[in-house]
Amino acid sequence: MTSPHPAIRRSFVQTGAGAIHVATAGEAGVPVLLLHQTPRSWDEFRDVLPRLGQRHRAIAIDTAGFGDSCRLPLEEHSIERWAAIAIEVLDRLEISRAVIAGHHTGAVTAMEIAASAPQRVAGLVLSSCPYNDEARRSAHAGKRTIDDVDARPDGSHLQELWQRRQPDYPEGDIDLLSRFMVDAIKAGPMASLGHVVVRNYRMEERIGLVRAPTLVLRAARDRHAAPYAQRVADAIAGSRLVTLAQGMVPMPDQLPEQFSEAIISFIDGIA
Repeated sequence: MTSPHPAIRRSFVQTGAGAIHVATAGEAGVPVLLLHQTPRSWDEFRDVLPRLGQRHRAIAIDTAGFGDSCRLPLEEHSIERWAAIAIEVLDRLEISRAVIAGHHTGAVTAMEIAASAPQRVAGLVLSSCPYNDEARRSAHAGKRTIDDVDARPDGSHLQELWQRRQPDYPEGDIDLLSRFMVDAIKAGPMASLGHVVVRNYRMEERIGLVRAPTLVLRAARDRHAAPYAQRVADAIAGSRLVTLAQGMVPMPDQLPEQFSEAIISFIDGIA
């Protein structure tokens, strides 16, 4: 008989950058650190946490600049800084090794953690991870990001943001888009800058340093990330590529059961 889902507990962890908001579920098993996409928050994993928490110690954080975590000067944001802060959270929680699972932006940060602190990473889950190399940086340089809208007094920029994101969400699903909008509004300028931070990351110089067992999760209906999944998997020796056929940009909160099952199966295989 399946045990009931554990409750989600929320708190703050003090780091050198400031307070980082943390949501956890479960206490036993392998620690799993969940890192969200831009401009989301821990809420992206709201329905994943209790599922993972049935078997493992699941932890989702708000990246600095997002959700309820501390704000940094805009020029201080980088994938490397976010990775260092995430490692500091693990230190404060007295976790020496964890499975690091990231989605979109979070996947890029997770990769940097695996590259810079391999001793801390028991396994790596890269969900909807782009492959950011010089060609991609050049192609996107100076271009408007998907969440870059100019604030207007009549609030029409919020409708514009909704409509810009709508094609990447299940048709007619108001709840998922509403959750996105709450996080995007709270993020303010980081809603756009977070994408630029990813653009600036020199992934081609770092991905070859990954040695952890790796699961690459592809959302088949994610036009932004799905085309890169095979390339990411090919660049990491021994990685496993799994595709969720109905997955879209909001895959963790769109398909929380399938997303969680994929991570649990991966952990079972490396434990």
